[in-house]
Amino acid sequence: MQTSEETKKAQVNRLRRIEGQVRGLQRLIEDDNDCVDVLTQVSATTRALESFAIQLVEQHLQACVREASQDGVDPEAKVMEITAAIARLVRS
Repeated sequence: MQTSEETKKAQVNRLRRIEGQVRGLQRLIEDDNDCVDVLTQVSATTRALESFAIQLVEQHLQACVREASQDGVDPEAKVMEITAAIARLVRS
């Protein structure tokens, strides 16, 4: 699956924001911030990563099924592939 340059740029920018959140967590720990504040930021960072993963899965599923139908490949096989990836994501 090819990803457009625009999509890649948006994904990298989103990951950089998440990276900034993780660095913020490090600073909270280094500065001995309250545990509740740290946990609040952990929760926000986790939600950001989950949201990124869901968007990535959606983009992949749309592209793979579209490519499969154009290439004469069984779209069901692609759906099974992404379903397995979703299952790994949920178990992590």
